[in-house]
Amino acid sequence: MTSATTTPTFAESLIGDPNAGRKVRDRVEELTEFWASQEPESNELGRVTQSAADAIKESGLVRMLQPAQYGGYETHLNDFMRAVLHIGTQAPSVGWVAGVVGVHPHELGLADPRLQEELWAQNPDIWVASPYAPMGVGVPVEGGFRFTGHWKFSSGTDHCQWVMIGGFVGNPDGSPIHSDVRHFVLPRKDYEILQDSWQVMGLRGTGSKDLVVKDVFVPDYRVIAQDEIQAGTAGKALGLDNPLYSLPRASVFSGAITAGTLAIAQSVVAEYVKWTRGRENRRGKASLDPFKLATLGEAMADIQASVTHVLSDIDRLYDIVSAGKVVSLETRFEVRRNQVRAARRAVDAADRLFMHGGGAALHLDQPLQQRWRDLHAAMNHASNVAEPVYQHAAMLEFGHELPPGARA
Repeated sequence: MTSATTTPTFAESLIGDPNAGRKVRDRVEELTEFWASQEPESNELGRVTQSAADAIKESGLVRMLQPAQYGGYETHLNDFMRAVLHIGTQAPSVGWVAGVVGVHPHELGLADPRLQEELWAQNPDIWVASPYAPMGVGVPVEGGFRFTGHWKFSSGTDHCQWVMIGGFVGNPDGSPIHSDVRHFVLPRKDYEILQDSWQVMGLRGTGSKDLVVKDVFVPDYRVIAQDEIQAGTAGKALGLDNPLYSLPRASVFSGAITAGTLAIAQSVVAEYVKWTRGRENRRGKASLDPFKLATLGEAMADIQASVTHVLSDIDRLYDIVSAGKVVSLETRFEVRRNQVRAARRAVDAADRLFMHGGGAALHLDQPLQQRWRDLHAAMNHASNVAEPVYQHAAMLEFGHELPPGARA
C-alpha cells in the first residue's frame, strides 16, 4: 500500500492491526471538534467541505468495513456505528456522509472479485456513493446491461469516484421486471451529478444530489444480485470468514442510517443544554425550570435507550453468525423493526425537547433549530419509514406470507 520511502498515513498504519476499530474511534474523537467547525460551511455549500471529507478519509473510517485484502480493517460493525454516532452528535451532515459512504464497502466486499480489484487495487481510499432505490432499468445485452435512470438522494456524491445504484432488470422493450432488483456499479464518467438538485430544509451539508445515467453499458461483473447479500449468505459462499460478511445487508445498511439519525437526536440534546444553560425566564434560570428538566431527563433516557437497543441487536446478530448459523427472516425483521422504532423514539424525544426551547430558538442563527431540521430530514430516509417494517414483522408473527418485495 505504501512505498519504502513513504511514511504511511494514519489510515494505512492500521492495516492488519487487530485494534483498528478502537483506534479509528479514538481518531474520530480527536477530529470531531474540527468536523463541527466545518458544519456551517458544509450547510452553506450544500455539500461536505473538502477539508471535512479529507479528514474522514484520514481517520480510516471508510475502511472499517472494507475487506482486509484491499487495505480494509474488517472491524466489528458496532465500532463503525459508534464512530458515526460520535461524529453526528457534533456535525450531523459530516456524520451522515461518513455513515452512508462508509457502509458501502461492506456490500462491495461481497461483490465480484473483478469489481473489487477495479475499485481498490490501486487506491483503497476510493469512495462509492449510492442510492439503492431502483430508479433505473438495466436491459440485458451481451456481456452486461444497457442502463438508464434518474436517482435522488446521493449523499456525499461530490466526493465519490464511483456510484452503486439500484435498478430493475428490464425486458427487451425497457419495461422493468419488478421482481428483479440489482445494484449497478458505475465509474464517475458514466453518470451526471445534477448540482442544483439539493435545495432542502435539513441535512443540506450532505450534498445528497440527483444522479442521471443515460444508456450506459454496465458489464455483468459490476452488477450485484441481492438475495444472498440480503440473507447474509453471500460471505461464506465467497470464502469470507469474518462474521461481518455474514450479517444481513439490511441490518448493516439501515443500521448505519439509524446511527446517523440517533446521532442527530443526540445533537438536539447537546444544543438544547447549551441553549438553556444561558437562558432565564420569569421564574429565574431556565435550567432550573422543573418542566424543562423533566423533559430533558426523559429525552436523554429515550435516546440512550434507542442507542443501546440498536447496538445490542447488532451484537445479537454477531452471536448468531459467529455460531455458524444463518440469521432467520423473523430475526432480520425483528432487528429492522427495532431500528425504525429506535429512530422514532429518539425523534419524538427530541421533538418534546425542542418544544421547550422557546420562541427565540426559532431564529435561523440558532443551532438548535438547525439540528431539529436536520433530524426531521434524516427521518425521511427510506430506511426510517417504519410502517411497512412494522407490518411485515407483525405478519411474520402470525405466520402470514409476506408480500412481494418485502425485505429485511
